[in-house]
Amino acid sequence: MEDSGKKIKIAINGGIGFGAKLNSKQLVTISKYLNEDEELELTTFQQLYIEIPEEKKENIIEEFQSVGLVCYPVGNFVKSLRTCNFCKGEEEEGMPIAKELNSRIAGKPVPFTLKVAYTGCPIGCGEPMLSDIGVMKIRDHYNLYVGGKAKGKDAEVGVLLMENLTPEQLYNTVEKIIAIYSEFGKKRETFYKFFKRIGRDYLIS
Repeated sequence: MEDSGKKIKIAINGGIGFGAKLNSKQLVTISKYLNEDEELELTTFQQLYIEIPEEKKENIIEEFQSVGLVCYPVGNFVKSLRTCNFCKGEEEEGMPIAKELNSRIAGKPVPFTLKVAYTGCPIGCGEPMLSDIGVMKIRDHYNLYVGGKAKGKDAEVGVLLMENLTPEQLYNTVEKIIAIYSEFGKKRETFYKFFKRIGRDYLIS
């Protein structure tokens, strides 16, 4: 790709599915917007960062979407849902719930990058307890964890905020938590620090 104009960075992935996968059509489409010496950055949250010409942003995103890629903003936004590999099947592992939750929250602006993880069973392959907000499916209901921190010498497992939630309760609660963080979090205050400052009771009041 030859373009000397201003570029912007976006995040892309294959959407919420059985693991983090891309097909050949998606890879070919992505490669159209890379020069030979350019590299793709793979993040820990199952996203690829790619720089595209700003003036062609809308057309390129439309092309990405036409082959099944999902595009997200880069920066202080809610990341797309990190998931496990859903090893036992779509319905049993709650894939429709994960997809719906992602569609409701991914890309929302927040004071600092917010990571949300989902796992379909208590094994926890999606690492929900090490994320800002984590969801664990237990039989037909959902447990919600908050305040996890995966990095640093003060790394910490998240705390159980609510349990045995129905899908609708899960959606509403996660959206409420994000709204509270968006309104009352300080600029560039991580969710971990925000949670330590305000406490769990404020999130469920």
